[in-house]
Amino acid sequence: MRLFLVVIVLLSTAGCGGSDVPAVTPAPSVAPSESSAADDPSGSAACARLAAAVAAGSLMDAGVADDIVSSSRTADAPLADSADRLEAAYRAAVAAAGKADEPDKVAAVSAAASDMSGVCAESGLQTVG
Repeated sequence: MRLFLVVIVLLSTAGCGGSDVPAVTPAPSVAPSESSAADDPSGSAACARLAAAVAAGSLMDAGVADDIVSSSRTADAPLADSADRLEAAYRAAVAAAGKADEPDKVAAVSAAASDMSGVCAESGLQTVG
């Protein structure tokens, strides 16, 4: 019974406090210009950037795919190859802007990202929940 009361007191006071600062702050992202030393193990930065882009729905935003691809240059062949496929799909989607096949090209970007996410998982670099 005492434990139950302690839990109730803790839960009821958990939201009380004078600070408007959130308890959790987002982790800083690694800039693409930083050295590959931050990419440990190799490919982890690319997988982290891919996960962030997928979560934010920003794969088609300018520079996002390029950032993922450039950060994959230190990765092993399967991950680098999947990043190259992502880049090719992105370039095709950009070229198809305003054309009838644009939706299919954008869908190909999503498929390439999904493939790359699978490669990240197989490589032990899975960062998407």
